[in-house]
Amino acid sequence: MSYVKDFIEKEKIRRREFLISSALGLGGFAAAAALGTTRLTAAENPAMAWSYRDRTNPYWNSIVSGAEAFVESIGKPKSDLIHLIHDGSNEKCVADIKALLSKTNGNAAIACDPNDSPNCRPTVESVKAANGYVFTIWNKTDDLHPWDFGDNWVGHMSWSDLEPSTQTATMLFEAMGGKGGVVGLGGIAANIPAVERKQGMMEAAKKFPDIKILDYQAADWDTTKANEIMASYLTTYGDEIKGVFCANDTMAYGAIEALRAEGLAGKIPVCAYDGGEQAIEYILKDELLVTCYTDPYWGGGIALSLAHAAATGKYKPSAEPKEHREFYGPTLLVTKKDAEAFLAKHHKSHPDYDWNDYFGPTNGQIEYNRY
Repeated sequence: MSYVKDFIEKEKIRRREFLISSALGLGGFAAAAALGTTRLTAAENPAMAWSYRDRTNPYWNSIVSGAEAFVESIGKPKSDLIHLIHDGSNEKCVADIKALLSKTNGNAAIACDPNDSPNCRPTVESVKAANGYVFTIWNKTDDLHPWDFGDNWVGHMSWSDLEPSTQTATMLFEAMGGKGGVVGLGGIAANIPAVERKQGMMEAAKKFPDIKILDYQAADWDTTKANEIMASYLTTYGDEIKGVFCANDTMAYGAIEALRAEGLAGKIPVCAYDGGEQAIEYILKDELLVTCYTDPYWGGGIALSLAHAAATGKYKPSAEPKEHREFYGPTLLVTKKDAEAFLAKHHKSHPDYDWNDYFGPTNGQIEYNRY
């Protein structure tokens, strides 16, 4: 069984297990029960948690692996990290964080992807109300800023996806000879990266008058859904499809599996985003053209490091300039020419990061109204 088929089967099993556990009231919060209700000493031992979508997704697995590396760097076992798995549910994201804050009397350092932009407000408001500390990534509305929440909302990191996705789309269109039909697979509609990556593709298309966007549908970052949509595209558009734009790697895996089923893998160029290990291996097999790496390992570790530093009094967010409260993380395009070296450096091993170097790899303050 190929990796993609295996991935899809595991997703189906995991989703069934999640539905069962949710029905029993377990969800992704079982680990926090071990904390009990004893109040910890805020300056010495805050609970450490990551609220995220799903560890079966390679991207989120890298995020959490980085967080575990940070936990071990301060002399704690990685099992001390509490996993708040919201599985893409806004309600569960907020409910699990509130439950953790209740159990710890607010003595918690939390890193969090709020799942979509509107959900960031109730998330950070809950943390501030409990006097905890949270660092968020990816999703927030433009009118919401950490400096309006004192020290409790430590900061927010996103990635400037507009320019890199314009570059990946440009490479895709060039590989198509500058003409032909393209289909797209996008993320959750209210996600900042979903919006910016689609916009990047549209910006690139302006320079290629003979490129036709046949269809673009949300596959919600999901391999199985992407596989189903891509199969439908192939039925609907057939030979008109000359290229596939995917807003992340895991959706590209589903698209590639659909192409394999029709004997088209490696014949129709596909671009992706995230720079996961399997994506790099597909590049080496000529089944994927390019991906963009956002260094989730570093992002997951530094987000928790900043939240922990604020919770322990080591770092005072309100004393920092705005570019240290909202900033872009690193991005790097990966193609076949550098895939082998990249795989060895970032997946077969990991760089030895200094988790106290909060802003070294960052790419400046977040900008708004860019499109």
